[in-house]
Amino acid sequence: MWSIVHVLSSYGVGGQERVALDLAIGQRARGHRVGVISLAPPPDGAMASEFEAAGVEVGRVPKRAGLDPTLVPRLVRELRARRADVVHTHNPLPLIYGAPAARLAGAAAIHSKHGVNPGGRGHRALRRAAAQLVHAFVAVSETTEQQARAQHDAPAKRILTIANGIRLDRYAPDPAARGAIRAELGLGDAWVVGTVGRLDPYKNQALLVRAMAPLLARGARLVIVGEGDARADVEAAVRALPDPAAVILTGRRMDVPRLVHAFDVFALSSKSEGLPLVVPEAMSAGLPIVTTSVGGLPGVVDEGETGFLVPVDEAALSAALAGLEADRARARTMGARAREVALARYSHDRMVDAYLALYAAAC
Repeated sequence: MWSIVHVLSSYGVGGQERVALDLAIGQRARGHRVGVISLAPPPDGAMASEFEAAGVEVGRVPKRAGLDPTLVPRLVRELRARRADVVHTHNPLPLIYGAPAARLAGAAAIHSKHGVNPGGRGHRALRRAAAQLVHAFVAVSETTEQQARAQHDAPAKRILTIANGIRLDRYAPDPAARGAIRAELGLGDAWVVGTVGRLDPYKNQALLVRAMAPLLARGARLVIVGEGDARADVEAAVRALPDPAAVILTGRRMDVPRLVHAFDVFALSSKSEGLPLVVPEAMSAGLPIVTTSVGGLPGVVDEGETGFLVPVDEAALSAALAGLEADRARARTMGARAREVALARYSHDRMVDAYLALYAAAC
């Protein structure tokens, strides 16, 4: 049995936090002691309670403003107190501070890259220096691995791909949940496009609002689940519609596996991505996908079979959505196929086993 510690930027709701939670649940089920550390100061984000509910030891070692030379020694003390055998960092900030702390604490250092991770020259230099210390540098999709190699994020021989896996059983189609959530949101029998994700410029939800405008005018509805710094931009796009009430902004919700059953199509309008978990999750709920062709998404969506891939373009996104609205039988067929593909490709057990094998090699 190992003591495994995941290091996160925060306990906010996001893809890296959900991957870490799913890994922790699988690792605990296999008999390992698992903890998680956030580098953000309190108050904790919503994910902290989910880790605690899963029996994961929750802690925090807050980073101070600017470049913090005290953070590595403080992390070392915490890791030694937990007798960490494996330290698994997620995304840039935990890599910069967590990798040296892991090595100083005598633990194996594993890192997961969840997206493009842009940054200034100085920040990239810090990331590359820290990556010299990891035993393995894991990309969550083949596209993300290509980006890591092109950006020289880590020594080439240490870069590999382990595709994200998901606890897909939580998303099994549920007619009762569909009726209940549609009633809660006041959707009636409307044709509904939904999206889930933090509201930020990279997720680009304002583009989706504009692309949906012709369909909203014909009685369709759009549901946007999430919260973030770009909320004002999204709200401005909604206000510009002839009928702003056709768009529902739910804010942050912790019951996404239930919410997605209210949708008829799942859409993503991102400018960049790694391998966003929300897409295979939506597929496992039996939804067809319309998404921009960025990051690892072309490897997730089978064009014309489980959904459509489009450029980051309002007209193209609008046309793809309109096509599914006009042929709802095809949309249902795509959704059924999407569920089959998700169950085959995105096994939670496969991801957990792959990381445990990597830990074993590093230890």
